[in-house]
Amino acid sequence: MRYLEADYQGNEILTARKGALGLIALNRPRVLNSLSHDMVVDFGKALDAFEADPQVAAVLVTGEGERGLCAGGDIRMFYESGKAGDGKASAFLKAEYRLNARIARYKKPYIVVMDGITMGGGVGVSSHGSHRIVTETTKLAMPETGIGFFPDIGASWLLSRAPGELGTWMGLTGEALNGADAISAGFADWFVPQERIAELLTAIAALPAPALGQTIASTIRDHTVDGPTGLFCQGRQLIDRCFAFDTVEEIVAALERETSELAARTLAAIRAKSPTSLKVTLRMLLEARRSKNLETCLEREFAGTLQVVKVPDFYEGIRAAIIDKDRNPKWAPARIDGVPSPDVDAFFKARGERLFS
Repeated sequence: MRYLEADYQGNEILTARKGALGLIALNRPRVLNSLSHDMVVDFGKALDAFEADPQVAAVLVTGEGERGLCAGGDIRMFYESGKAGDGKASAFLKAEYRLNARIARYKKPYIVVMDGITMGGGVGVSSHGSHRIVTETTKLAMPETGIGFFPDIGASWLLSRAPGELGTWMGLTGEALNGADAISAGFADWFVPQERIAELLTAIAALPAPALGQTIASTIRDHTVDGPTGLFCQGRQLIDRCFAFDTVEEIVAALERETSELAARTLAAIRAKSPTSLKVTLRMLLEARRSKNLETCLEREFAGTLQVVKVPDFYEGIRAAIIDKDRNPKWAPARIDGVPSPDVDAFFKARGERLFS
């Protein structure tokens, strides 16, 4: 949503200046600002330019349109590229993951408004930032297990560092969170009512450049309120109890022993997902807990994506979600206990191609 009036320039990535703020807006509102390869490249160029500009003290990222920040990467392109074997999907992911790392180590304050739909790649351009704002409209999710994929964009790093087992629940179920839950899981920092966002950003843009970096947090804090209660507040004990296992089978068994509505809902969500993706995701999270930095997790995820395009579940998941839209994928294998260990191991084999030196 356009919160600040400025002289924006660009196509799918819009940039502008407002006071000491460098503005970046994702501009594909008809497809919920889904990321294309060109967008990722232009986003990186904008970050480079703003970082080098001494008159820019911080960067603000928003999404055009009324529906959300970003629904993720262009999965139709990924589907078509995997079918064609043309390498475009791999090139996109390589650029995207490097952008995620770039955001995490950005030298200037990186402010992002995560209103509306913020999923997949949208989480990648927001939750790695330094100043992350949610509103009452926020719907944050990593829904990849529902399309035969696994949470990527450095999500294994973020999910594995969420309190307790909140990240495990998020990664396996793919369920959407509200703003309060996003903060509880460590994916966001502040809850600001949407009606106060424009006022907040105007106040930040009015700050003098030398002081802006030191006063952003206090300025945001002055506009925050207590958000609505989230699912995690009510269901934390059950989530921590049922997801504290190293196999998906044990997690499912623990949920089956529960009698609450949340347990039943969670169990139904997991059973609808790709069994192979569930096992790969859980192992990604367990491996990430032992990892020292985001880049290590991104390397592991990138290696895993090279296997995704060789597995039928990804194509079936995309078919059911966006090609035929019947929402009825036929996973192979169809049962969690039917996934052979070598099929999971294949996602974790070392690859010759690396993202970082």
